[in-house]
Amino acid sequence: MKHDRITLINIKKGFIMFKIAVICIALIAIVGCGEHVASYQKESISNFSKPSSEMILEAINRARAQSIDCHDGFGVREPVEPLHWNSKLYASAYEHSRDLAGSDTFSHLGSGTEYDITGYNIGKKSLFFERIEENGYQNYNIVGENIAGGQNNLDKLMKDLLNSPKHCANIMNKKFKEIGVAVVTNENSRYKIYWTQNFGG
Repeated sequence: MKHDRITLINIKKGFIMFKIAVICIALIAIVGCGEHVASYQKESISNFSKPSSEMILEAINRARAQSIDCHDGFGVREPVEPLHWNSKLYASAYEHSRDLAGSDTFSHLGSGTEYDITGYNIGKKSLFFERIEENGYQNYNIVGENIAGGQNNLDKLMKDLLNSPKHCANIMNKKFKEIGVAVVTNENSRYKIYWTQNFGG
């Protein structure tokens, strides 16, 4: 009986450690912003000019080079190292921006329609880290996502994101080392311009 009891205790310990590991993995993997940064776009976007990846990366790293209070209860964040562009994170960001624009939805959750490529392939609405993994970004320690809608220039986008505590926290997170950002437009949708930032580290 003593042996059985020890075995049972070991099983319980193993189960507890498994649960802790699962919780830790979930906490590491899921760092979405949880807030909406969108403005209804009434005017035509025919004159909208998409910024280059270099311009987008420069704007984000310019913000990371400053001391910023994200107003999320953690005080002023010190400057952090610049991010590097990653083509796989860009691919996942493009997939989601295209989904938002094409399905006229606005959420970190994929639409589950044909525009949600990852979700369509796996038979359910995609989660942001699933899209990131499906586009080849794997073996990471942390990933995150910001989305925004309606901002018709890069300055407006960055201002809105930095004024939102959780979006700002993602931008200033020192654990993130890489990023991919995509913008997709659809004149016939609610916000017309859809931005996705995917972070990794």
